[in-house]
Amino acid sequence: MTAVLLGITLVASAGVGVVNMITMEPIAQAKQAATEAALKEVLPEFDEAATEELSIDELPIVVYTATKAGDVAGYAVQTMTKQGFGGVVRLMVGFTPAGEVINVNVLEQSETPGLGTKMADEGNPLIKSIQGQQLADKKLVDGKLAVTKDGGDVDALTAATISSRAYVDAINRAWVAYKSVSAKAEPAGETAGEAVEPEAQEGGQNE
Repeated sequence: MTAVLLGITLVASAGVGVVNMITMEPIAQAKQAATEAALKEVLPEFDEAATEELSIDELPIVVYTATKAGDVAGYAVQTMTKQGFGGVVRLMVGFTPAGEVINVNVLEQSETPGLGTKMADEGNPLIKSIQGQQLADKKLVDGKLAVTKDGGDVDALTAATISSRAYVDAINRAWVAYKSVSAKAEPAGETAGEAVEPEAQEGGQNE
């Protein structure tokens, strides 16, 4: 019986390994395609994009510096938060070289259907509150963006305050990353402002 169980275990393990090998490349290709599509959604036309990985609040953040004819066309930041009502929320946030928000693409979310999921809708209140604007000119709370309920001026999704706070938390992290990377690209004597790491937004138990 022991030999039979050992044999079954070995066969099952081998099967899992084979399936993993078969699916690994297609999954990686699909992820890369999704990233490239997101970059096109949040950036102006560009020739290439250099990648820089950061860690902010112990979370992995990726900054893409896009160039056109050798000049910086914009910055895209793949950011995230763990403060969503359904867990992790990942965004791709585009900034002009001057720091205006170009667009936001929701890469991943598991929020409540019809409520928090509206963060991915075109023209939703969250994106309308920041698109085309300098975040430094917004009504900040302790140096960070915040929804109106928390004293800021970012309009939250109806009946989805936690999801809205999570979205803003991820945007704040993207803003920190943008300022960190763009400051390195500026001529000597110019600065993008002091980068202040955002604290995790507090959330309740209900959307």
